[in-house]
Amino acid sequence: MSILFSLHNKRVLITGSGRGIGFLLAKGLAEAGAEVIINATTEAGAQHAAAQLTELGHKAHAMAFDVTQSAAVNAAIEQIESQIGAIDVLVNNAGIQRRRPFLEFPEQDWNEVIAVNQTAVFLVSQAVARKMVSRQRGKIINIGSMQSELGRDTITPYAASKGAVTMLTRGMCVELARHNIQVNGIAPGYFKTEMTQALADDEAFTGWLTKRTPAARWGNPEELIGAAVFLSTKASDFVNGHLLFVDGGMRVAV
Repeated sequence: MSILFSLHNKRVLITGSGRGIGFLLAKGLAEAGAEVIINATTEAGAQHAAAQLTELGHKAHAMAFDVTQSAAVNAAIEQIESQIGAIDVLVNNAGIQRRRPFLEFPEQDWNEVIAVNQTAVFLVSQAVARKMVSRQRGKIINIGSMQSELGRDTITPYAASKGAVTMLTRGMCVELARHNIQVNGIAPGYFKTEMTQALADDEAFTGWLTKRTPAARWGNPEELIGAAVFLSTKASDFVNGHLLFVDGGMRVAV
């Protein structure tokens, strides 16, 4: 493997990686040579995912903590750094979705979406970046969305949270680039996941999506791995503050 795209001797923390896209990213980064740290909200979930990677011959660790709680985040990062080793790459992947019309959206659901999708990115990034600054190197990847720049019915809070992730990415770049830290984002289009299963099962929506997307199909979650590898490796050392859309061309089509 080219040194530009190698993650050998690199340690990566992926939040929300016990299952779904987070787990696939962990597996893909491990295949590129990374030692990965699986985060989930439960110890059982984190351990199960880490064990799956270990069985495949990868080096993986489990670290369960609530990404929305500053005390838990700070304690976990200290534990990782002291017991496992320095975090070279952070992938802020944890996210949730709630669908309701804007005028009927419950405040509690709003608070939960903002806490997981936005506040957690701030909390985990801040804790990890402090360590990276002391080493004068590191990479942070924030998982955004098509809704980082586009709105859609019934998911206004989600779009607001992902729009904030875009500006967090840019602001962190401005402040951290001088410390040789690259902060970038990945904005997936429509991928078939647990979160979008109801939409994928809706024939009318899928029909609209395939007509709206130049690639004329849903994305497969595995197709996000290449972008994550690129932004995690030496290949992206002068890429900073960028939001990489992986969307089959949907954002640029009229």
